[in-house]
Amino acid sequence: MQKNLNDIIPPSRRRALGEEIPSYTSSGPTPPPIRPQFDRPVPPSRGGRSFPVKTAVIALVVVLASVGLLFAFSGSEVKVTATENTASVAGDFIATASSGDLPFEILTVERVASVAVPSEGTENVNQSAQGTIVIENKQETPQQLIKNTRFETPDGLIFRIRDSVTIPGARNGAPGTLETTVYADAAGENYNIGPSTFTLPGLAGSATFTQVTARSSEAMKGGFAGPRPSVGQATRDAKSGELRAKLTGDMDAALIEAVPEGYVLINGASRVSYEPQPDSAGAGNNVELSEKAIATAVVFPETALARAIALQTNGSYSGQTVTFSNSEGLTLTPVGDLPQPGATEFAFTLNGSATILWAVDTAKIAAAVAGKPRESAKTLLAGFPEVDSAELITRPFWNTSFPDDPEKIEVTVTNPPKTP
Repeated sequence: MQKNLNDIIPPSRRRALGEEIPSYTSSGPTPPPIRPQFDRPVPPSRGGRSFPVKTAVIALVVVLASVGLLFAFSGSEVKVTATENTASVAGDFIATASSGDLPFEILTVERVASVAVPSEGTENVNQSAQGTIVIENKQETPQQLIKNTRFETPDGLIFRIRDSVTIPGARNGAPGTLETTVYADAAGENYNIGPSTFTLPGLAGSATFTQVTARSSEAMKGGFAGPRPSVGQATRDAKSGELRAKLTGDMDAALIEAVPEGYVLINGASRVSYEPQPDSAGAGNNVELSEKAIATAVVFPETALARAIALQTNGSYSGQTVTFSNSEGLTLTPVGDLPQPGATEFAFTLNGSATILWAVDTAKIAAAVAGKPRESAKTLLAGFPEVDSAELITRPFWNTSFPDDPEKIEVTVTNPPKTP
């Protein structure tokens, strides 16, 4: 079939040329009208897109904020867990008074308990007053006093000690002191005096007279002469047992409270003695019975005793600072008896177990790792006996070395929890 020019030119082109498109005469649905070319939407030009400035600014802000946060939280930290060792102890030790590698101190605690009991009769009494004094020695050398040494009040009343004592010498400008009991030279209520000062007549005429003196902080009690209510021996013994039982519990708490900070009291290093006190007339027709408990204990600086144990039980220990995490498993046995006030040495044995905790010097740790790469610092700390483990942190994450300045390194120490 022959084709003319109209058959070759597409309808849209013919419309653009102004020609009329013949109607569709074949059977079937009429095709949709053809949109003019100039009425169609024009796709945007690829080469004409604008730069997304807003998106770029947001991205830049996020990046800068992230970098700022990294530097804000930058730093170096060492988290150390201290070393803890359990030591089995079975050995002899010698401590020296207030000095040396293993010093000791003597504590004395007194408590009095009383009870009022109905009178069971009367008795004629000639009883001397008694009380506690503190003797002071301002000399650097210890001062020994024999039994029955006299102590005189400003009013001329005489009291005596019944046993020999030695007063320690002065240390660091502070006088040596000793607490002891004195008894009035005669019976009677006129010796029931209040707190007072005392001189020692036996030292009169020597330089020691002004160097050794005494004082009391409580009243003297018990002086009496004449008839007064009394009780039988059976009642006295029963009440004495009750008073001592009460005092025993009180003394345990009193000793613990008296231990100075930084010192330790080991099981077996204390003794409690009891002294009946003079009776006194109570209200009505009662008799007041009293008992005094005197607790004496030897205490040690905690670090010094822990060090002495570590030296004896740990072959790798070379004198580093240590303390106790737990010392309740130790038992002390004196060689002989506990030292008396004024003693210069104390020999004893220790048996049992103790948990030794190594002290960590944070400044030493910071100085050791300063300026070193993290891995090198970790290897270095592994050689520190006081360091059980260490976590080393440097920020930001790309920083792998510690600062040269130790002040910029934070060191924290975690001690294992104390064993109950």
